[in-house]
Amino acid sequence: MLALCDMGTVYLRNVPAEVIERLERLAARERVSVNTYAMRELAEAARRADNADLLAALPDLSVDTADIVAAVDEGRSGR
Repeated sequence: MLALCDMGTVYLRNVPAEVIERLERLAARERVSVNTYAMRELAEAARRADNADLLAALPDLSVDTADIVAAVDEGRSGR
């Protein structure tokens, strides 16, 4: 059944013992396998890697930080 899934395999070598122990503790805390925990962490890291590209693609609106802070302060004082 798993052979039909579109998933690859990653082997990690030379992982320090303290990293393995930490992963085991974190996985046990969430009641999942080390594989599942590591897969979640890798997926999250891969998603974060795209953030820099997304931010770089945003248009520069040339809004001054002081104007933003003033608008936030004004909004808070109106509550």
